[in-house]
Amino acid sequence: MERLRSSPLHANVSSALDKHLESIQVVQARRKDEIVSASSRQRHGPPRCQDERVVLALAAALRALCLATRKVRTVLWCAFQMSLPK
Repeated sequence: MERLRSSPLHANVSSALDKHLESIQVVQARRKDEIVSASSRQRHGPPRCQDERVVLALAAALRALCLATRKVRTVLWCAFQMSLPK
């Protein structure tokens, strides 16, 4: 889009994309933690309080990813609209 406009996009576009990428990485890390927790639970018996915290952390990360996705979609739509010829 920057090439179409022949000028750089607003700084909010880059920051929204960075926040979205960061949210994706957090969800990936929380998912890995959940997998490790689930595999250790199978070996060691009944679920523990620790497991609930891992799942809640994953849910919070997914919520943050959802919000970041909405924001980045809006920002990219606005940037696209600004890059269209008039």
